[in-house]
Amino acid sequence: MDAQRMEPRALEEMLRAALQDASFSRRRFLQLGGISIIGMSVVGTRLASEAAGPALYMEQATGIVIGDPTKCVGCRRCELACTEFNDGKAAPSVARVKVARNLNFGPKGVQAGQRGQGNWGDGLVVQDLCKQCRHPVPCATACPQGAIVAKPPTNARVVDAELCIGCKFCLYACPWEMLSFDRETGKAVKCSLCDGKPKCVEACPAESLRYVSWRDLTRQIPRRASADKRSRTAAGNRSGNQKHA
Repeated sequence: MDAQRMEPRALEEMLRAALQDASFSRRRFLQLGGISIIGMSVVGTRLASEAAGPALYMEQATGIVIGDPTKCVGCRRCELACTEFNDGKAAPSVARVKVARNLNFGPKGVQAGQRGQGNWGDGLVVQDLCKQCRHPVPCATACPQGAIVAKPPTNARVVDAELCIGCKFCLYACPWEMLSFDRETGKAVKCSLCDGKPKCVEACPAESLRYVSWRDLTRQIPRRASADKRSRTAAGNRSGNQKHA
């Protein structure tokens, strides 16, 4: 079955079926459904923003880091503090908080031009942060190894490095592109909330980051422009396939 020929609702139903049947492994689900990276990105936002019913399959996170673009000065100390604590190295490219990619044009990208954010737009520097999505969690759903789990005491969704095989499915499944891939380790990485004491919050000289009780931001914050582009590409492919069917 070609995932690009499937409607988003059909993909979503397959994802939910896999989640509700404990004996139906993610690996088997991906094999049977032919879910591609593009296919997962199409339904990622919907899965992140909808409740999965009364049963809880992944405990909800207790906290979340939020940013205030009106205070951010773009110094990127948060990115350094993140990787120095989590990875033992200064590597902003794998930071769980993402500022550099929004410095010039903001989350909408270069196509926004002066109508966007960042230095070439309205001057606001948007800090991209993990939403700690409620269940079903897009990145966790996409992982064929079950390597993304809720870690106490905050129940942050984290990558279990021992289980991660570096397939990058989780990177493309996140509607906000909040996961990174560490080329040195060959593993995906994401925000762990630093066990309730986020180093990015502590390092910010402008106090533009705050650690607060969890709240659902998946409906409030638009998906990244590049993720939308993947969705439009997938939609175009489906339309083309239907015409030639």
